[in-house]
Amino acid sequence: MTSPVPAVLTAVAARWDGPVAAAVDASPELTIARRCADLADLLATAASGTGRVAVVSGQLRGLTLSSVATLRESGVEVVGLADPDDDQDERRLWQLGVHSVVLADAASDVLVAALLAAASHGSLSGADSRSLTGASLGWVPQLFAEGATPHAAEPTRESASAVPGREVPGRVIVVWGPNGAPGRTAVAVNLAVELAMLDRHVVLVDADTYGGCVAQTLALLDEAPGVAAAARSADQGALDVALLSRLLLEVRPGLRVLTGIPKADRWPEVRGAALERVLQVCRAVADDVVVDVGFSLEDDEELSYDTQAPRRNQATLTALQSADAAVVVGGCDPISLQRLVRGLQELGTVRAPEPMVVVNRLRSGPIGSPPARLVADALARFAGVTDLHTVPDDPAAFDAAMLAGRALAEVAPHSPARRSIAQLAVRLDQLAPIEGSLRRTGAARPGAGGGGRRHTRRWGRTRG
Repeated sequence: MTSPVPAVLTAVAARWDGPVAAAVDASPELTIARRCADLADLLATAASGTGRVAVVSGQLRGLTLSSVATLRESGVEVVGLADPDDDQDERRLWQLGVHSVVLADAASDVLVAALLAAASHGSLSGADSRSLTGASLGWVPQLFAEGATPHAAEPTRESASAVPGREVPGRVIVVWGPNGAPGRTAVAVNLAVELAMLDRHVVLVDADTYGGCVAQTLALLDEAPGVAAAARSADQGALDVALLSRLLLEVRPGLRVLTGIPKADRWPEVRGAALERVLQVCRAVADDVVVDVGFSLEDDEELSYDTQAPRRNQATLTALQSADAAVVVGGCDPISLQRLVRGLQELGTVRAPEPMVVVNRLRSGPIGSPPARLVADALARFAGVTDLHTVPDDPAAFDAAMLAGRALAEVAPHSPARRSIAQLAVRLDQLAPIEGSLRRTGAARPGAGGGGRRHTRRWGRTRG
């Protein structure tokens, strides 16, 4: 059976609308499905199931990272059409997640080739966020000259100086746990501090859209711009290493914090696609990115709407999908253990790394003695957990840390809870070591080079 001809949607500037339509109409391998007047028209047409690939202008009003992600969720891959006289147009398209860019004055066969490639291979931006490096975050594309074979472009002076990136991207470690306040934030904060004390560069991100409290735990200003500001910039295609660095708050050597939303009703500002971009940029500046997320893994908010809508839990799901390691925190009392078992079952239904289970506030009172063995037996029986890490109940140390707005290592360095979390940090450090990780002992940051160039394509003539 002959495969159907890919249907193309267009939403481009009036100056280029005619040439684009003519190029597509002239190709027997493509067909025009609709010439959309604006972004709303494009999104509605894509949601109806019409079209396989869309051509969008860099100047399309309202185009954001989230709208590009929405097009892909509708099964429509995106090819960008950049103004040949505006290099920032190409850069913005890449920042918005469009990884196949055609110069608007390129020959028609170049545009057709890009559309066919996008239609046949799906997302050209399907690069795993783990593989994005400082160079790719600085927008260093490959250039495809007309009739020439692809060749790697050298980093430009502008991109190399604007992005003091890394050759090897950092890891994302997500700290998650079921409802019931098992101590996710306490573990995340202290884990981040312990990793920093292992001479690593760490970024702590508060991505909890229900009750983020990293700022309060570390006595930081609640009004400080944090993950919401970073996500807004990412959605507009403006987030880079320099801007992120201005949003990060340094709380101790080696540890910087991206604070959470100050009020829970601001959760629509932290959209999944934007948070993914934030984590990608965080990887470029840190060895470890520790992310504190909300408890809920439900993904059914769209059932309440007739159209695409922001999803409150998408931040948690996106963080887990982007993670290299997942730390799952639960309590030790019977109710918390039941929630932990069910939470682990629910976590198994989403895309996430193999969990490292941590039982917090371990004590004999609610379960009997010896608590460690009883908890381990219960989790092995009902959840199949064979590798368990426990944090002993230490209310005095945690109270002192909360009063001082500091970590356990700073106010109670010899407490049993602090020693346990320090051991967890060592395990994570040894679990997946990063080659060439940045140390604070004088190692120079690598320049922006090499690694991520293959993930971006620019089709058209090569500039001299």
